[in-house]
Amino acid sequence: MNQLLWIGFNGQDPEDVPTDLVPGGIIPFSRNIDPDPERGPLRLKALIDGLQARWGTELPLAVALDQEGGAVSRLRPWVGETPSFRAIWEGGGAQGCETWGRLWGEGLGLLGFNVDFAPVADLWDGFEGTGMGNRCASREPGEVVRAAGAFLHGLESTGIRGCLKHFPGLGGTQVDSHKALPGLDNEAQVRRNAAPFLALSNEDRLVMVAHLRTPATGALPASLHRGSVLENPYGVRGRFLPDDLEMGGCTDWSWEDRVQLCLETGHEWLLVCQTEAGVRACAAALATQAESLWRPALERARAMRKNLRVPEPGPLDLGTWKAWVARVNRASGAL
Repeated sequence: MNQLLWIGFNGQDPEDVPTDLVPGGIIPFSRNIDPDPERGPLRLKALIDGLQARWGTELPLAVALDQEGGAVSRLRPWVGETPSFRAIWEGGGAQGCETWGRLWGEGLGLLGFNVDFAPVADLWDGFEGTGMGNRCASREPGEVVRAAGAFLHGLESTGIRGCLKHFPGLGGTQVDSHKALPGLDNEAQVRRNAAPFLALSNEDRLVMVAHLRTPATGALPASLHRGSVLENPYGVRGRFLPDDLEMGGCTDWSWEDRVQLCLETGHEWLLVCQTEAGVRACAAALATQAESLWRPALERARAMRKNLRVPEPGPLDLGTWKAWVARVNRASGAL
């Protein structure tokens, strides 16, 4: 059942990662990336290869990164500053968004990733204190659909699976969900926020659900509310997963409650990204759940893994990598 876990971890080499949990997915963060532009990419490819060989022999291991560009760019130490999603949309339109989706997909593929937690489909609202800002392309739902759809087209043309986030949409909130639980009291705003997700979703689309209180959720965040996920009234379909379960927006609930509510809500994965203590607490809580609750989620998660891209193992080709970095730098300069 621990294959429902999609985990963060410490260390930059395979031997740094505990062997006993057997998750279904991993999420490297900046702490797992050696910033040296020569050594770092080789080391990350070796880390991913090692964990894929350890945990991905039966089914491909899901290996994801938050690579949006702009403020959320785990590859910044190697590629420098890159434009935000809003800057790409305003400067290059849909074609620019498709180009950047393809660029990130090509680079992630070289390193061994098969999922990118992007694009952001939230509406831009001008607020900077929520951790969103220019990660969002536009305040207009139709423009977000064009921008995010083009990004997905470019990204997924490379074999890297995208993920819409953060459903039902954080536009108009005033609190950073990394720190506490934001809320929206206006149902019309919630429906407007959800519009891009409806337009871009399908049964096989990864959709990350926000820790966000809405008029429908009562005291719960949408991420833990079945009526806002599997039974959402907007018609959004997909393979749902909650935002990181260690974020402040959901930590008022015990690990047992977080896990049970996630499974009842219809999530296919449990994301625990920050600490080993959190990962182990989540795994312990999962072990207390009835098989009738976790088995359907596990079967859906395993079905998705069957179709994930599996890169060729072996050292990163530095020549190909450096040529890709040069292309990223040129594209950044063009904006």
